[in-house]
Amino acid sequence: MEVILLERVEKLGAIGDVVRVKDGFARNYLLPRKKALRANENNRKLFETNRARIEEDNANRRSDAEKASKGVDGKTVQLIRQASNTGQLYGSVSARDIVEALEGVGATVTKSQVVLDRPIKSIGVHEVKIALHPEVAVTIKVNVARSPEEADLQAQGVDVMSQMFERDTAEFTEEFEPGLEPGIPAAPENPGTPEEAEVGTNEEEA
Repeated sequence: MEVILLERVEKLGAIGDVVRVKDGFARNYLLPRKKALRANENNRKLFETNRARIEEDNANRRSDAEKASKGVDGKTVQLIRQASNTGQLYGSVSARDIVEALEGVGATVTKSQVVLDRPIKSIGVHEVKIALHPEVAVTIKVNVARSPEEADLQAQGVDVMSQMFERDTAEFTEEFEPGLEPGIPAAPENPGTPEEAEVGTNEEEA
């Protein structure tokens, strides 16, 4: 399907571009969210008639987004979640969770502005994109941990999972015991002194 873009759409084009997209993408995303019009003759004329107003509205929204971005860009939020010993969460962190966490640090965004390719399912510090406008995006950090103490370590740059793996590996390291390893004889229980050993040898020869 061919559509006329009413705003910039990443990887597609800018305002006024006529692009071809899959029918499902147009019907389920672009058209209902008023990001595009079907590229028929009537809509082409409608767009050209209103182009100046559409571009002015977009510029105003972009300006507002740029101002709002100063209160969001670079923010770090902390989320405490239960997780397994491998760091996998019992559940996941969603866009709604991030919106609520940002509200807690004085930043206001909507769920649709949180760009998550997939839900966060492991502990760690994750960078998340916030699209305040099609042409204005910022990045925040989401510190997901099992405790405030663990979150503090991660904030300092400590790789908690690597430390945990090293500790678990050390706990399972077996002690070396001669005689239990192939080709390594066990030490005699009571070897005695060299003189005693020599006497014992002479007696056996006699």
